[in-house]
Amino acid sequence: MNLLAQAAPAGQGLLNWADFGYLIGAVCFILALKLMNSPITARKGNWISAVGMVFALGVTFIYPTLTGDPLIMGLKPLNMALMLGAFAVGIIGGAWPGRKIAMTNMPQMVALLNGLGGGSVALVSLYEFVDASNRGETPPPVQAIATVLSVIIGTMSFSGSLIAFGKLQELLPGRPFLFKGQKAVNAIIALAIVVLALMILVGGQGASVLLFSILIVCAFALGILGVIPIGGADMPVVISLLNSFTGVSAGFAGFVLMNTALLIGGGLVGASGLILTLLMCTAMNRTLANVLFAGVGVLVESSGPSAFAGRTPKSYSPEDVAILLSNAEKVVIVPGYGMAVAQAQHQVKEMADKLAQMGIDVKYAVHPVAGRMPGHMNVLLAEADVPYEQLYELEQINPLFSETDVVLVLGANDVVNPAARYDKSSPIYGMPILDVDKAKTVVVSKRGMGVGFAGVDNELFVYDNTVMCFGSAKGTVQKITQALEKY
Repeated sequence: MNLLAQAAPAGQGLLNWADFGYLIGAVCFILALKLMNSPITARKGNWISAVGMVFALGVTFIYPTLTGDPLIMGLKPLNMALMLGAFAVGIIGGAWPGRKIAMTNMPQMVALLNGLGGGSVALVSLYEFVDASNRGETPPPVQAIATVLSVIIGTMSFSGSLIAFGKLQELLPGRPFLFKGQKAVNAIIALAIVVLALMILVGGQGASVLLFSILIVCAFALGILGVIPIGGADMPVVISLLNSFTGVSAGFAGFVLMNTALLIGGGLVGASGLILTLLMCTAMNRTLANVLFAGVGVLVESSGPSAFAGRTPKSYSPEDVAILLSNAEKVVIVPGYGMAVAQAQHQVKEMADKLAQMGIDVKYAVHPVAGRMPGHMNVLLAEADVPYEQLYELEQINPLFSETDVVLVLGANDVVNPAARYDKSSPIYGMPILDVDKAKTVVVSKRGMGVGFAGVDNELFVYDNTVMCFGSAKGTVQKITQALEKY
């Protein structure tokens, strides 16, 4: 009797310490999100979030229901072994690719890791449901609803993220994949998911596991069919939305497991991911529904010679571009996906340093949806140690283009297309763009005259104040830097 009286407070003590550790982790996550609002403090925020995750994972090892209460149940060695094994696999599986992955491939890594997160959350909720069914238990209504929603959203995030990874890694075509009746098929699957979820929640335990299996298959299919019709231009929005999905599913899993860390962490990821998604849509002047269902990126039939009205672009060599830059007082560099593909960020920094040594004012104009994920260009430029004070957002830089001598566009396309301002038939109509065409001279570095992700020609290429410099961004910038040595 005395032993039991002593044991209960001890078990409660472990639980209190675990909850306290989760609280510290949650505070770290919130502070990290605040610091990530600025590129200057983002790295510090990343470290603080890592510390928070260490607390969240560490105190899980003393959680009584997982590891056992040493005074009541004794330690559960199997649970501890499985947790330590998973911990080791996670560290190795995260640290090795994290160090080896090129910054240009970061978008697809984010998509893949996010998908794995959604899938793991779905598996945890699935196990909890099956375990309760095997014991003949009926979970409380809130917990049952959270379980079903966690599995649905987590599975959709998993399969959708795999498709996003395949598109970003170019294992799948980057352009939208559309077929007749696609929206109707998606609607039927979504309706089936709703019906299955209701049947599971109100039905008997005997049929629940089978229905759950069908539910997972439907959610997996909807995740795939929901992402394949979205083109590469909208991948930043898709990645952000899928991140939000994973966070929401983790939050629901927190209800299932009654785990504070999952509840808080999932809520933060879900809310911040959704806010970022809506901000990205605002940056493109489009609704989320338009991003998900419009199929932007399919080649537009009217694009082609008519967009150029018979005009041909002027072509300059890198040496000619060097002359333009050496005679300029103010230069703005616009990085785009072409720079990312060529991995030319270091060469761009070297060229910018050379121009600065010549007394030329150099700025970088970063469009919020340039690249393949939110902040893609910022990450690449930060890797090359470009000073943060030289980075200008769209609202800051647009008023300055009219007084800029030379704008150097490196692989950007849709985000500098003037048609977005007036052509109502264009899929990018209304999207805020960088007003590079208002500068005295625009130099566009591209491999060719190909269209961007939106599938439309860019009339900027044939403007009177625009010159094209064809070739890889890395090779072109290197040649320009070499030619600048003469001045």
